[in-house]
Amino acid sequence: MLSDVMEDYLKAIFTLQESEEPPIPPSKIAARLDVTAPTVTSMMESLEERGLVEREKYAGVRLTPEGETVALEILRHHRLLEAYLAEHLDYEWSEVHDEAEVLEHHISEEFEQRVAEALDHPRTDPHGDPIPGTDLTVTEDDTSPLTTFEPGDRVLVCRVRDEDPAILTHLGEVGIEPGTELHFQEVTPLGVYQVTVEGTTQHLPESTAEVLWVRAVDRDEQGDSRPGQEA
Repeated sequence: MLSDVMEDYLKAIFTLQESEEPPIPPSKIAARLDVTAPTVTSMMESLEERGLVEREKYAGVRLTPEGETVALEILRHHRLLEAYLAEHLDYEWSEVHDEAEVLEHHISEEFEQRVAEALDHPRTDPHGDPIPGTDLTVTEDDTSPLTTFEPGDRVLVCRVRDEDPAILTHLGEVGIEPGTELHFQEVTPLGVYQVTVEGTTQHLPESTAEVLWVRAVDRDEQGDSRPGQEA
């Protein structure tokens, strides 16, 4: 059996691989998990011995198929729990991550199935991140960070790829969440992203713009692409 910490590492590597091509440098893993580089190196040795990661000298690691399966199972637990906490227990989207982190390692497959059924098999969690299906596949999307778009673009927020409660709370207060349409106005000389949300101008630091994963929308599109249900 794998420890909770091992599962956390596999999930972290998978999440990083969603944003960039592997191998993932140990420094990125250390930053995500708030641990030291030597700690990451030691854990990668253990995971490699179990056949869960492959290491490339001086480059980093990538998940093996076995490691990816474990990561996806934990990620499914985590994102289902986030959705359940938000929908049925009235947690704010800024609160669900930490609770799900504790619970994700300890639920049975029966419990997972009942949570999914209670939620009518959601496709995404409260942050817009895709929930792996029962077959542990993840639906590909066409989103990218707001920072990759040009002033004048109209975009739809699909994912908010951040777990910082302060950032999520602020975004919620200014009305930015999955399903929100933004009009990207400009980037100021100080690197602040100016966007319009329902007629109100908001100023976002680049670090926040980077975690808003969006897709382009036509001017006459309704922007009704909120997280849906599995068919």
